[in-house]
Amino acid sequence: MHTVSAIRFAQFAGDRPLWQVSALAGVGAAVATELFGLAARAAGVPMSAAGPGAATAQPITVGMFAMGTLICTFWGTVLAVVLGRYARRPVVAYVGATVGLTVVSLVIPLTAGHTATSTKLTLALGHLVAAAIIIPTVAHRLSLPLVRPAGPGRPGGAR
Repeated sequence: MHTVSAIRFAQFAGDRPLWQVSALAGVGAAVATELFGLAARAAGVPMSAAGPGAATAQPITVGMFAMGTLICTFWGTVLAVVLGRYARRPVVAYVGATVGLTVVSLVIPLTAGHTATSTKLTLALGHLVAAAIIIPTVAHRLSLPLVRPAGPGRPGGAR
């Protein structure tokens, strides 16, 4: 069953431009992180955190996990498209950059002042959930050939 799903996904991803695959992965990750946040909230994790230098914690409202994921997906998509077009080895460059950025992104929630440890861990795990969905999906699409528009006389396409 897993092999059939993987083959279908490869066919699906291979027929779409990189930006679409990245956007769809981002939407899937946004749903997953929001559900993760809602589950943590239901389990009693306090949903308030302080930003760098803030004197008090602010509430983490419903939708903020998804919103943060979608904003980062936008910039990750820009990065993937640029690397797909200009990097000699786009998969290696993309995975290296995004894993590095994911590690850096963990610093903010883990060092947030006036924030419960359970909240810090929940926020950090939310970053990892999103990365676990988006990075491999986009890396797989980057490993596939360019998608070329159909029709004679049309110039090359986008990844």
